[in-house]
Amino acid sequence: MAESSDSVSIDVEKIYLGGKEHLIPTGCGSVSVIVYGDQDKPALITYPDLALNHMSCFQGLFFCPEAASLLLHNFCIYHISPPGHELGAASICSDDPVPSVDDLADQINEVLDFFGLGAVMCMGVTAGAYILTLFAMKYRERVLGLILVSPLCKAPSWTEWFYNKVMSNLLYYYGMCGLLKDCLLQRYFSKEVRGSPEIQESDIVQACRKLLEERQSINVLRFLRTINRRPDISEGLKRLKCRTLIFVGDSSPFHSEAIYMTSKLDERYCALVEVHACGSMVTEEQPHAMLIPIEYFFMNYGLYRPCQFSDSPRSPLSPSCISPELLSPESMGLKLKPIKTRVSLEV
Repeated sequence: MAESSDSVSIDVEKIYLGGKEHLIPTGCGSVSVIVYGDQDKPALITYPDLALNHMSCFQGLFFCPEAASLLLHNFCIYHISPPGHELGAASICSDDPVPSVDDLADQINEVLDFFGLGAVMCMGVTAGAYILTLFAMKYRERVLGLILVSPLCKAPSWTEWFYNKVMSNLLYYYGMCGLLKDCLLQRYFSKEVRGSPEIQESDIVQACRKLLEERQSINVLRFLRTINRRPDISEGLKRLKCRTLIFVGDSSPFHSEAIYMTSKLDERYCALVEVHACGSMVTEEQPHAMLIPIEYFFMNYGLYRPCQFSDSPRSPLSPSCISPELLSPESMGLKLKPIKTRVSLEV
């Protein structure tokens, strides 16, 4: 690990399933980074959505054996948490200034400098996808590719702004109450897994609800205020030259924004995968739907899986589930083009 002269690593001796936490001082406060794997390998950085961290946003994907073998075989993973969203985080002082989205993008650059990283692969979900896209626009030479899940690129619509203000008021007056958790779960997951009065909510939703209880409400409120003040960056997307793979569930509240963002990206470098019967957090709700598109996306970078994909009974994905145009060399090999691919998983 390379250390810069003006940053000092505070290694918190916590092991998260083989990962180690580093608290890194930056210009807008300390940031938690959980590092998994061999640091001599290329880097893949992740950034989660509002009120989440790597355990609640990327656990499903990295616990999927096929995806884990693909990702950990090729990369060292750096899970970056939004300020105050890491496990066991204390409340941030209310007098500290709320960072802007530009501040958070610059913070990622400081993290890369601290670890001595050059160009990296990026994976973000919704608010995290916005931060990483902004980072790629500001520091183009540092981004190899973007994998974005239910991304944002426009300023909040009036509806989203109002919804976020309601959540802000709930956080301010009531903290991480049951109603706020229901609002967040609606943001993350489809109706099918959230359940109903007659149907119990799924295990992943129950697990996420418990993890949300650990968040400090002031820290979530600060990140929400940051995201609710984000500017529209859609006009700058055409200038992005890194390849971009976008996933979105067709039940996501941000489905239309993901379609819009795809239309604004250079069609030579982007691809869209729509996942049937899924909410925003594809990484948790249907992580298998991400496997084959990511595998073909990585082929362009000379990356590969340690073993051939097998059409096994425990894996609901097989090449026959994917539109043929996604599997063509032109779409996910040397050139990427915008496509609409619906991945339907059998239950």
